[in-house]
Amino acid sequence: MALRTQRVVALLLVAILTLSVAPGLAAAESRAGGTVVVEADETTGDLEVFAGDVVVRGTVDGDLTAIGGNVRIEGTVTGNVEGTAGNIYVGGTVGGDVSGAAGHVQVAEGGSIEGTLEVGAGSVLIAGSIGGDARIGAESITLAPGASVAGDLEYDGTLDRQEGAQVGGAVTENPDLAVGPGAFFQVADALFSVYFVLVNLLVGAILLLAFPRFSAGLVERTRERPGVTGVVGLGTLVAAPIVLVLVAITIVGIPLSLLGFLSYAVGIWLAIIYGRYLLGAWLLSLVDRESRWLALLVGVLAMVVLTRVPIVGGLADVAVLVWGLGALVLGLFGAYRRGRGGEADSAAPDEPAPA
Repeated sequence: MALRTQRVVALLLVAILTLSVAPGLAAAESRAGGTVVVEADETTGDLEVFAGDVVVRGTVDGDLTAIGGNVRIEGTVTGNVEGTAGNIYVGGTVGGDVSGAAGHVQVAEGGSIEGTLEVGAGSVLIAGSIGGDARIGAESITLAPGASVAGDLEYDGTLDRQEGAQVGGAVTENPDLAVGPGAFFQVADALFSVYFVLVNLLVGAILLLAFPRFSAGLVERTRERPGVTGVVGLGTLVAAPIVLVLVAITIVGIPLSLLGFLSYAVGIWLAIIYGRYLLGAWLLSLVDRESRWLALLVGVLAMVVLTRVPIVGGLADVAVLVWGLGALVLGLFGAYRRGRGGEADSAAPDEPAPA
């Protein structure tokens, strides 16, 4: 009964993780890197661009999201626009709201935003029209002579309201909108989190391709000896830095210690990736499923979800690291023994790794 309950819970978790990603992929076209151009005679649906610039000369019939790149709108976006960690230029028409954190935001003369403008930036220039409210936190804010804000204007920073600029509602200074290092650090943290997940998936895929039997052996070893794996991982995590510091005390040992710390850092990173892989393999095993690729994906996504939970997320992150590190150390030790002609490690099967 307990095993059946575990399987149901694991199956639900896998389904939730898969479905939480799938709708976004199905509903929006996602592109990464380079410059994405929607030409003047082109119409596309919802568009998501990661780590690249986007230029809209035609029509985006839906929402536009750009993370880690510049946004330049010369045509039409019927929905909302969200830009992060780049510049935002609106010289065309946005049917919804414009929001985000950017280096520079410009609503050019002839450009219009039918909804609200809510941005944090280094500088903001408005020479076009805003159909709703504007909430702006920036070091410098300029309302050019042709600017028009139909609603209220809340701001923090240095406001230069030039003659002829129109604001239909109240103009209020709000210190809570201040944009300083904290806001940009939040954006940078979000971008780094996305980058970290993508890099982990890429490196994990390379490891599974390059070392299929070794990776499969880590899973088998952890299943057969979870306690030993955890103890070895915890011991390595705590003892290795202490040993390296003791080695560094002597002048001769400094180069060795530096090399050791570099190896330790690389080992921790690999342990993080393998720990997520082990978690995914364990979750899939509870629903009688074996797939190294799915295990990697499920494990990485599971940790993205778990790390968002206060306290539990931190404990789960440490636990996954410890078991990943323990499995990695035992696997390397087993490979060393085999290389020395020792007894073969039963946890490193000769048959090909599961697909």
